Amino acid sequence: MMVHIPVLLDEVINFLRCEPCKRPKVLRGEPCNIYVDANLGDGGHAEHILKKSSPTGILIGIDRDEDSIKFASDRLSSYRERVHIFHDNFKNMKYVVSGRAGFSKVDGILFDLGVSTRQLMTAERGFSFSQDAPLDMRMDRSRGVTAKEVVNNFEEEKLSNIIYKYGEEKWAKKIARAIVRERGKMPVDTTSQLSDIVVSAIPPAHRSQRIHSATRTFQAIRIAVNGEIEILEDAIRDAIDVLNIEGRICIISYHSLEDRIVKNLFREIEHGCTCPHDIPKCICGRKGVIKILTKRPVTPSEEEVRRNPRSRSAKLRAAEKIAN
Repeated sequence: MMVHIPVLLDEVINFLRCEPCKRPKVLRGEPCNIYVDANLGDGGHAEHILKKSSPTGILIGIDRDEDSIKFASDRLSSYRERVHIFHDNFKNMKYVVSGRAGFSKVDGILFDLGVSTRQLMTAERGFSFSQDAPLDMRMDRSRGVTAKEVVNNFEEEKLSNIIYKYGEEKWAKKIARAIVRERGKMPVDTTSQLSDIVVSAIPPAHRSQRIHSATRTFQAIRIAVNGEIEILEDAIRDAIDVLNIEGRICIISYHSLEDRIVKNLFREIEHGCTCPHDIPKCICGRKGVIKILTKRPVTPSEEEVRRNPRSRSAKLRAAEKIAN
């Protein structure tokens, strides 16, 4: 099995300012330099956050994939006195931080919105078309609809909308029509079946030479299965709420829809004012609570992409909290 390589690792460590707690706070016994990894995954980023903030930094890890929780718990076992790991959804971050971990505020938060290499390479999870497997795609296999249910039960128009909106696939209507036609003959149960249907629906002259033709459709169905887009905006707002002043948030996204949401939300929260544009003077009184640290998204270097091709689409945006 391939080892998961944390994406934009040095950049994340630098933006989060991972370091040991300052001496005055240590002497007073106050918890400080508390970091949240909202998508713990295999614990790659978390391990380095703990190393850089040693010996005092604390990490709260959240993931809804039980396999990831087990893997990361083993990986981080040597840091167990400084690690709090929870099987939960990052949409519940406020509750996890205060109600479960027992902290009122934190100093750094990381969202890595990708799928781990281990998840992709575990055939029975059904995330990838590179191996034939049952269609599942759930991050949390204890609940929710599977990709198989989406593909076989959703109406054609709804399928088309999902593939177009979440995959930004211009052939969405043809792909949805092909899925409905083929499932009428026999259920679409496996990743290979779905991949073949998608590829056949796209005219040969328009099939991408850079990425597999089924990539966008698989991405779209995974997002729909896990409700990833619907919870993202509220989760980011909650994350900023639990940051200390001067605390920082980093978000790594892997496709333009997620990145647009992060970019626009950061701008809105930085601006603060919600008055209509035609009003010459602010009357709402709202002030910005963050300062954006990345005018443009940070992307992997050519060297990182060479070492880790899965990082090629990653974009990192960061901000610092400046007010409550």
